[in-house]
Amino acid sequence: MLAGTSCSNAITVKAAVKPEKDRKTAPEFSLKDANGQTVHLADYKGKVVLLDFWATWCGPCKVEIPWFMEFEQQFKDRGFAVLGVSMDEGGWDDVKPYIQDLKINYRILLGNEEISDLYGGLDSLPTTLLIDRQGKVASVHIGLSQGKEEFRNDIAHLLDTVNAANAPSHSDRTLFAAAK
Repeated sequence: MLAGTSCSNAITVKAAVKPEKDRKTAPEFSLKDANGQTVHLADYKGKVVLLDFWATWCGPCKVEIPWFMEFEQQFKDRGFAVLGVSMDEGGWDDVKPYIQDLKINYRILLGNEEISDLYGGLDSLPTTLLIDRQGKVASVHIGLSQGKEEFRNDIAHLLDTVNAANAPSHSDRTLFAAAK
């Protein structure tokens, strides 16, 4: 566990999606996934991303992970992706068996103190961000959410909110498809 990080059992206040004008760009990062591949947040620009900071020992995280697996399955064909960032100090030795046991269907990355600092210090886990197609933080959930419908509604809203100025161009969609 990172110094100062705790697992939050408290239920948080609903984290509403911020208006576009109030959103800030999510900090860029470079982390390794379970296969040793380097992943950049920028790789997901043009998609709505649920970025979940979690740990194997965190009870509320264990509640939310199945929801995120469901969302990955439900929304992946609409330009949505879940990225899980494990903050386990034991590294892949702790995380890989957990991924296999739960059959997690989304990409898991291994976090560190640097990413915690980059995202303002992760004082509680889970901390989950919804990032819009432009790479801006639309909402932040700290601790156990009030329920999966809160996330589902926010994800659907972000997926349905595509205006001409922000929609990926045909060439962008081609690049994203080629990058897969």
